[in-house]
Amino acid sequence: MKLVPLGDRVVLKQFEAEETTASGIILASKSQEKPQQAEVVAVGPGGMVDGKEITMHVKVGDKVIYSKYAGNEVKLGDEEYMIVKQNDILAIVE
Repeated sequence: MKLVPLGDRVVLKQFEAEETTASGIILASKSQEKPQQAEVVAVGPGGMVDGKEITMHVKVGDKVIYSKYAGNEVKLGDEEYMIVKQNDILAIVE
């Protein structure tokens, strides 16, 4: 199966949460904060959304930082993805 986003939506694969702190303390899985960094897996076509022309600025393979409470989590097979609108993406990590 393959996810194909519509409009200005982007499919992201989150990076794994850190299991240890910078000082070496091992975190339990419940206390690990989900990272806000992800890799772009698929990009919608953009086009006209709500009467405005939307140009997609991200592409597959980009590493991005997205808004903390953005999007919807989706599980497809064994993989978990986030589907967000392009304007929920805050930055591209270069």
